[in-house]
Amino acid sequence: MSRLTKAIARIDAANRQDPNTVEIDGTRIPAELIYGERMSAMLARVYPDASELLQIAVRAQHIRRWEIPRDSYPMDRPGYLRWRKELGRKHAEWTSEILETTGYNADEIARVGTLLRKENLRRDAETQALEDIAALVFLAHYADDFAAKHPPEKVVTILVKTLAKMSAHGHEAASSLDLSPGVRSALEAAVAQASAGS
Repeated sequence: MSRLTKAIARIDAANRQDPNTVEIDGTRIPAELIYGERMSAMLARVYPDASELLQIAVRAQHIRRWEIPRDSYPMDRPGYLRWRKELGRKHAEWTSEILETTGYNADEIARVGTLLRKENLRRDAETQALEDIAALVFLAHYADDFAAKHPPEKVVTILVKTLAKMSAHGHEAASSLDLSPGVRSALEAAVAQASAGS
C-alpha cells in the first residue's frame, strides 16, 4: 500500500465518524465521507494530473468539519470569516497528524497545510485548483439543496461570489456539469451578472 493510499484511508476513517449522514441509493453514508469522495472524483475529472499533495488536500478539505459547527461562532459576517479561518487551521492540523504517520516529510506536510488554509489563492495554482474543485462539487452536488432553502436572488448572489473565486479553467468545467434546470438557470444568471459587473 502506497503512502498516498494510506493517507487517504486514514482521512476517510476520520470522516467516517461524522454523525451527520446523507442518503445515497437508499444507504445512509457519513456526510463528510461522501464529500471527500466527491472532491477526489471531481479533481480526477478536472485536474487529472494533480500532484499527490493536492490529492491529499482535496480529500481532507472537510476532515472532521462537524467538530467545529458554524453556530459555534457569531452568525454574522465576521463570525463566518473567523469560523472559516479556524476550519482551515484545524483541517491542516488534523491532516498533518495523519501525514506524519504515513511517510510524508516536514516540507510535504507544510505544503498540504498551505493548501488547506487556502493561502495565496490566485497566486498559487494548486490552491486555486482546490478552490475550483470545492466550487464545482458544490454546484454538482449541493446547490440544489441550497436553492430549495433560499430565494432565487440569494442563490444567484452566492453563485456570483462562487464564480469570482474560480479560475477560467474552473468556469469552463462548471459549464460542462450536468446540473438541474433550476441550478443551471441560476448559474447562467450569475455568469451574466458577473460579466455585467466586470
